[in-house]
Amino acid sequence: MARITSLADAIAMAVHDGDTIALEGFTHLIPHAACHEIIRQGRKNLTLVRMTPDLVYDQMIGMGCVSKLVFSWGGNPGVGSLHRFRDAVENGWPHKLELEEHSHAAMANAYEAGASGLPCAIFRGYIGGDLPKVNAKIKRITCPFTGEELAAIPSHRPDVAVIHAQRADRAGNVMIEGVLGVQKEAVLASKRSVVTVEEIVDELPERSLNAVVLPHWTVGHVVEVPGGAFPSYAQGYYPRNNSFYKQWDDIAKDRDSFQAWMKTNVLDKGPDAFVQYARKHKAAAE
Repeated sequence: MARITSLADAIAMAVHDGDTIALEGFTHLIPHAACHEIIRQGRKNLTLVRMTPDLVYDQMIGMGCVSKLVFSWGGNPGVGSLHRFRDAVENGWPHKLELEEHSHAAMANAYEAGASGLPCAIFRGYIGGDLPKVNAKIKRITCPFTGEELAAIPSHRPDVAVIHAQRADRAGNVMIEGVLGVQKEAVLASKRSVVTVEEIVDELPERSLNAVVLPHWTVGHVVEVPGGAFPSYAQGYYPRNNSFYKQWDDIAKDRDSFQAWMKTNVLDKGPDAFVQYARKHKAAAE
């Protein structure tokens, strides 16, 4: 049952050291504000699950929150490498990072299986690729009805899912519009969830054709954080800040510049920083 609360309280109650966490959002609605709160609260030894690890995971890895990454692609979209991710893999800084790599299709199917309460995902895939050579969790099974050989991996059942959405109502029902990714499946597959939203409204508006509504009984914590997906975009609220993704390449390339930026912009600030961005964008649009 959804509980409307502050971001600090939601993370404190939902995210614990050693948890497996999925912070999802595909180019759109990426939960940056929630990621920063996890870092501020000093969570450690986390296993992060994500289809496309980008800036939020680079920040968490660089701040020493992460011991393992389960993923299908990792990079700074449109720019290049994630330098903190790369430093952890190549040099063990700030400490070693265990990797479990999958294909996009496998990750999506694993979320779907987890949301359905199934122990594994079965699909056509991994034919002719080398990932099975480095990932022991990729198995081959034979269909008992057709004899076809299929791929199988364990379902994703995170301890916590963290997503961002446009709106929630006061009962905690959450509406997501635009590029959906696997946010719905991540929440349904997880034991606990935190959903940050642009605004809490009295009543959800009329649904667009591809909108998803997560009923309040599927959601753990709902938090109003305007601008909480910045620098990614939130359809209907603000665009993607492409310049920041380019800036991040220089910020994260060096350990000292990374740590200085994180202190100034994350450790010494709270979710109000995201609220101020949303207000500035709204004022500029008017």
